[in-house]
Amino acid sequence: MFHVKLPGHDAIARQADEHLVTHRVKLPKKVVERPIRQVGTRLAMALLVLVVTVVIVYADRDGYHDNADGSVDLLDAAYYATVTLSTTGYGDITPVSDAARLTNIFVITPLRVLFLIILVGTTLEVLTERTREEWRLSRWRSALRDHTVVVGFGTKGRSAIQTVCATGLKKQQVVVVDPSAKVIDAATADGYVGVVGDATRSEVLKRAEVQRARQIIIATQRDDTAVLVALTARQLNRGAKIVAAVREEENAPLLRQSGADAVITSASAAGRLLGLSVLSPAAGMVMEDLIQQGSGLDIVERPVIRAEAGRSPREIDDLVVSVVRGHRVLGYDDPSVETLQLTDRLITIVRATPGTRVTPDTKPLPQD
Repeated sequence: MFHVKLPGHDAIARQADEHLVTHRVKLPKKVVERPIRQVGTRLAMALLVLVVTVVIVYADRDGYHDNADGSVDLLDAAYYATVTLSTTGYGDITPVSDAARLTNIFVITPLRVLFLIILVGTTLEVLTERTREEWRLSRWRSALRDHTVVVGFGTKGRSAIQTVCATGLKKQQVVVVDPSAKVIDAATADGYVGVVGDATRSEVLKRAEVQRARQIIIATQRDDTAVLVALTARQLNRGAKIVAAVREEENAPLLRQSGADAVITSASAAGRLLGLSVLSPAAGMVMEDLIQQGSGLDIVERPVIRAEAGRSPREIDDLVVSVVRGHRVLGYDDPSVETLQLTDRLITIVRATPGTRVTPDTKPLPQD
């Protein structure tokens, strides 16, 4: 089983979600009150309305007639208020004076309506929430295009999301897929769309609208799961960019054959960074800064602009580390890239500009 969830919502929305067995969708919402506080508030309001009605009836007790003994005492007033507010109305106590009847028309009847609203308020709110959630889900699905799907919300998945969001990607454009409901609860609490389920199943990925995604990040705990997710995702979306992480380097070629455009060996990458930090702590700090988008120095890919065509990578204002020509990644000092072409793309190191989204089409940033 799987279901879709969207960021944080209150207890009433949770009750509504239990009835949404077909799609179980939730959209971002602030948590308003705790369930116990909500129930306590409603009970206090209902009791207040009841007490006010009892006081009104007892104050005008001479205008009422009790078929049992003809008079109305405090107990009779409480009894009459209870059966009246609950619309039971046995008719054994009735208003007989004009003042009592007018009071029933203009005071007790509105109190009765208020009492009923309080009692059925939760049900009405649940129904309203269901309608609102269905409408918002429909609007969300129709508007979702070129988003990012992240499979796995562990340490790797969280770091990947933080990196892409640091470059300007909105949280509404990120959909997290994970088999753990608790993990998805954490993701939705952070403001991301969440899908609970096994990402190796096409039905689950379709609920994440993976067929319309621009990029897919696979950060599962197991390498074999990553391979199956890559196969399923590539089958559903031929044009998306798929980046995956594996623990064992020997599984990287298999993942590439399964459809991943780029594969990161997490264990080896961490080990190399550790080794570099041992040899040169400063170099390790620089490398860590480079892979943290949005602060310090960023490494970005951008196209060659017209003013740079025909020039050498060394003559570019930005610090060029590699040139992408076709499907090849060449070093800046490679003889074949002595002259840049308009169809080339540059891998450059630039100073991070907070709030600026860095995309593959980002133009050069001015240097200090």
